Amino acid sequence: MDTTPTDLSHLFAQLGLAADEPSIETFIAGTRLPADVCLSDAPFWNSAQREFIKEAMMQDSNWSELLDQLDARVRQTGP
Repeated sequence: MDTTPTDLSHLFAQLGLAADEPSIETFIAGTRLPADVCLSDAPFWNSAQREFIKEAMMQDSNWSELLDQLDARVRQTGP
C-alpha cells in the first residue's frame, strides 16, 4: 500500500518543483492554462513531469485528486 502523503507540497516535490507554500502560490498565480489544453499537455511541464501527470491520471492514483485541484487552480478564468 502506498503511504506517500498526498498534499500540494508533496505533489510539487514529486514534480521536482519548489514545494514550500510561497513557491506553490507563486507558481499557481503565474500560471494560466486555457480551457482547451489538458493539464498534462501544458507547455510549462518538462517531459518527465508530463509523463508523471499522465500516468497518475490514467491510473487514478492517489495524486489524481491533487492534480485535479491544481488543474482547477491554473485554468484561465479571464479573457
